[in-house]
Amino acid sequence: MGAEIAHVIELSPMRHRDDVLAGEGMLPVLPALRELLPGGGLSRGSVVTSGGFGLLSLALVAEAVANGAWCAVVGVPAVGMRAAAEAGVDPDRVVLIAEPGPRWPQVVASVLDGFDIVLLCPPDQPSAQLRRKLEAAARRYDSVLVVAGDWPGAQSRLLVAHAEWAGIGVGYGRLRARRAQVVATGRGAGERPRAAWLWLPGADGAVTAAASASSGSLAAGGRAAATDAPDLARLVSSG
Repeated sequence: MGAEIAHVIELSPMRHRDDVLAGEGMLPVLPALRELLPGGGLSRGSVVTSGGFGLLSLALVAEAVANGAWCAVVGVPAVGMRAAAEAGVDPDRVVLIAEPGPRWPQVVASVLDGFDIVLLCPPDQPSAQLRRKLEAAARRYDSVLVVAGDWPGAQSRLLVAHAEWAGIGVGYGRLRARRAQVVATGRGAGERPRAAWLWLPGADGAVTAAASASSGSLAAGGRAAATDAPDLARLVSSG
């Protein structure tokens, strides 16, 4: 595993130099996510969180990868590449470092040098000092660190606050799509809370904007609701 990681780190600066998005201060995101992020994209040198690892994490990196960015996924043992591809992630521009080991911070700092985006699922909660070092590395290399987990001080924090599955009738049917309310908070330009309803995913696997949920059942045949986080008012009050 150590040799494989070293090989990735050795090759990554070459990939970064070949990046067609080099010099761009903002990496693009899917249209459905633009209103949730300051400037409508992923600001180079910033840290963005997405709650736990899932489709929202992959959706955040999909548009940039589709436009030529390279992405390293660190600390995720298995990535559902079919779901990722349906969300728009080009698997040919994604490198998976499933088990970075106890020296994972050094691995992350190294791949920040070579990749436009690093999608990280930390194995443990990093200290404030370690967070500052990795944040500094992201700024130095003009990369974006997307964290599937908690990261105090992130410029933008996205979270699925509520979700409803479509497709289940009264004791029959199959889950076809999930309508989710995504809430965004952050610091600086991202301090103002924002919320949007998305198909996460839609029936075709894509992540797109959805109409606001009504008090009744979903139009396409029943629902199963789940609340994954506090409502918007509670998120705002908690900062």
